[in-house]
Amino acid sequence: MSAPKILVIPGSLRTGSHNAKLAAVAAYEFARAGVDVTRISLADFPLPIYDGDLQAKSGVPKHAINLKRMIAAHHGVLFVSPEYNASVPPLLKNAIDWVSRVHELHEARGEVFRNRAFALAGASQSRLGAARALQALRLILTSCHANVIASQLTLAFADQAYDDMDRLKNEGDIASLKELVRQLIDISQHMM
Repeated sequence: MSAPKILVIPGSLRTGSHNAKLAAVAAYEFARAGVDVTRISLADFPLPIYDGDLQAKSGVPKHAINLKRMIAAHHGVLFVSPEYNASVPPLLKNAIDWVSRVHELHEARGEVFRNRAFALAGASQSRLGAARALQALRLILTSCHANVIASQLTLAFADQAYDDMDRLKNEGDIASLKELVRQLIDISQHMM
């Protein structure tokens, strides 16, 4: 069976973001597992706040179409999300809202969510490790009919989780990441 293509999307643009670091660590683990991995930044897909009137007037922005096509070019997607006020950050939620509106020729709206596997990870300086954001993100994605795998990584005390080379230090965190990577690869292969 051929190796799947995996897309890693951090939900933070902040300089020094723990989630951008976690996305980089995850991308490295996917590469070590022998899959074709792409890590992007949502800064490359700037989008206005979703507004149905704006969509009716101007259509779906080209960056939403490009992001949808980027997702569609991969068999599996890992979202790495920070937690803002016990939920998903607006940057990531807005991107998902716009992508869910893309309807291209010969496909149903939202088809991009149904035909691939999704995984979730999040880092926070709290002891919960973005767990509440991941719970909300899981609900959002499943409402889009996405196949979200059971394994997820909640990286607690993220300000202390990395060594001086930006690698994870804690053996439990490393094992959780490896399990998430293995499960996303396996499920993505079965969806190919």
